[in-house]
This record gives sequence, C-alpha cells and structure tokens, in this order.
Amino acid sequence: MHPITSQTDLAAFCASVADDAFITVDTEFLRDKTYFPRLCLLQIAGAGSAAVIDPLAPGIDLAPVFALMQKPGLTKVFHAARQDIEIFHMLAGKIPSPVFDTQIAAAVCGYGESVSYETLVNAIVGSELDKSSRFTDWSARPLSEKQLTYALSDVTHLRKIYEALHAKITAGGRAAWIDEEQARLTDPALYNIDPGDAWKRLKFGTMRPKHLAALRELARWRETEARKADVPRGRILKDETLIELAAALPRKESDWSRMRGIDRHLSKDKAEAILRCVQAALALPPAEYPQGPHHHRRNENITGALSMLQLLLKVTADQQGIAAHMIAGKDDLETIALGKTDTPALTGWRYDIFGKQAVALMEGKLKLSLDAGNGRVVLEEEVEKSGSQEDEKA
Repeated sequence: MHPITSQTDLAAFCASVADDAFITVDTEFLRDKTYFPRLCLLQIAGAGSAAVIDPLAPGIDLAPVFALMQKPGLTKVFHAARQDIEIFHMLAGKIPSPVFDTQIAAAVCGYGESVSYETLVNAIVGSELDKSSRFTDWSARPLSEKQLTYALSDVTHLRKIYEALHAKITAGGRAAWIDEEQARLTDPALYNIDPGDAWKRLKFGTMRPKHLAALRELARWRETEARKADVPRGRILKDETLIELAAALPRKESDWSRMRGIDRHLSKDKAEAILRCVQAALALPPAEYPQGPHHHRRNENITGALSMLQLLLKVTADQQGIAAHMIAGKDDLETIALGKTDTPALTGWRYDIFGKQAVALMEGKLKLSLDAGNGRVVLEEEVEKSGSQEDEKA
C-alpha cells in the first residue's frame, strides 16, 4: 500500500468519491509538543475506494479535500468527530458539512456512553482491530505497510458502522435527534476559543469570585502565550499551578516562594505577567467578578429533588434504550431541581422524552412509584381534584 503523495493523485481520488452518498473520514495528528494539532495523516473512504493521504508530502495541497468537506450532498462520517473537525477548521477555516458522528449515533442507539470505535467494529462489523500500531508516531516517515493498513481500517470499517447506525436511527424515528447533536458539533463557536473563556475549562472546584477573577486573567494570559509560541498550555504553566496562584493571589514574587509547582527561577517576563494578572483581577469592582457554575446552588437544599430526577433519568434512558448522559448530565439535573430552564435537557428531543416529565415531577404533577409485582418504577400523573369533589367531602 502506498499513501497519496502527489497533487495529481489526490485530485483524482477526491474526484472519484465526490459523487458518493457519503465518505468516511479520519485523521492522525500530533499535539503533544504544540498548541495547534499537526495533521500527519488523512484517511478517506468512499463507496468503492479508500486512500491514505500524506499531508506532509512535499508540495501537497489539501484544497481538493477541503472542497469535499464542503460539498452539500456528501455526508462526511467521523467517529468522535470533534478533534477531526477542529483540524479542518484550523486548516481550512471552515467546518465540514454535513457530518455524521458515529459515536453520537451509537449513544442514541443504545451502545453506551462514549463508545469506542473498536467496540463498534466488534459489535457491528464482527471484526477485531489490530491494535499493535495504535501508538505510532504518525509524523515519522516512511510509514510501514502495517501502519498504513491500520490507519486505513479506521475508515473502511466505518462504512458498515455508518450504514447500520443510520438505518437504525431512521427506523426508530430519531433522525431529528441526531440533527440536533450534529448542529452543536458543527457550531463554529465550539472551535473559536476566546482566551477570556479559557478558565471555564479548568477543574477548580469551589472558588470565591475574587479568586475566579484572578484565574480568568491567568488563564487568558496562558492561552494567548501558548498560541503565540505554538506550545502546549502546560508548557507555559500547568493547570494546577494556575489554580494555586489564583487561590493565593500573590502580590510579589516572594509570595509564591513556598507554593508547590512554581518554578523558583521563572523568567522575569513570566513572573511579571503573573503579577499583572493578579493585580488586574484585584482592581476589578466586585460586580465584574466571574461566577462559578455552581455559585447559586450553595445554600439550596436540592438533594431530594436530585435523587428523584436521577431516578427519572435512569427510567427514561432504559425505556428509550439510550445512554443517560445523552439526555442530561448532573448540571442539567441541578438546573431543573432549582426551577431554572437554561439547560439543553429542556429543549428539543430531550424535552420531549425527559424534560417535560422532569418539570412535571418538580411541580408535583408526576409521581414515581414501585410496582411490587415486577420491581419496576412506574410513572403516574397526579390528577388534580376539582373544587366540587372537595365540597362534597366537606
């Protein structure tokens, strides 16, 4: 097997699959030493042909591939598509469209949460993947026959997986569900990361707003520096170090002399930048402090409501044959328990199968009970008693 390394061959292959109903796509990339992912290999399969494309070949121009990614009548099938889409967005400035993510589809079809490609190959194709090339350095050249075969299998098996999942979703009347998920996946805002929002991706637990303001400034600075230098964020400062600095609010360099994870010999520029971030945060009026995702829940006793909603979610997921996390997560349940509505669980197909009942449960219009005969949880609508009935009792 030989990868495509010439512009002529690339153009010919792309033309050969352009009129297919769908193509399957996968990428191999590295980003352990860079901020931006480095595309090292690209695999595409159409109805009757498949190819491995070498984007590192001298003089290669991926314009024919980018054109395929934008063709309206051609579905682009990925598995766990987010990182692949991020690469195309970075290189071409556009999101592939239309797309179909088999990991999302598998969850909707009851294969479980974040199901792996290998699991679907086993369950749907009936084959086993050779995992011996999984940890290949895809930037090294030349690639062996075994490595290329392994890479190509990521798109050849995907054809059967797509056809099986697409048929199941269509038969089950869940195409609209998938459309909603694909819309979120292909939203450019998902890939246009604002450095000012970088702090939201950190796992910092409970933190007071003043410290969150410092964390926001520190994360903004780190994100900007990592982009400029094209290095991993951790090369600038590790996550835990950012969080510790935000918690300590150092006013001078000596303040972090006893902090774990802080390089005692930080460059002058980096040390000054850290202090500037903290000073900028402390100079803000309290009204401009950011709020953590759970700031409004601290004094709310919603334990009982959460337990009921978790049970309702499990019952719904079992009835629908769908992974529970596809319907709602912990934050969604907490939002509903607080009587708020700013959650995806109360929109679209999620509202139809779960959100509507969740709201009814919170309003006392739905009751969960146990069927002693079979041990199953039963949902019962509460019937409001009329005034005349109350009068008769009186």
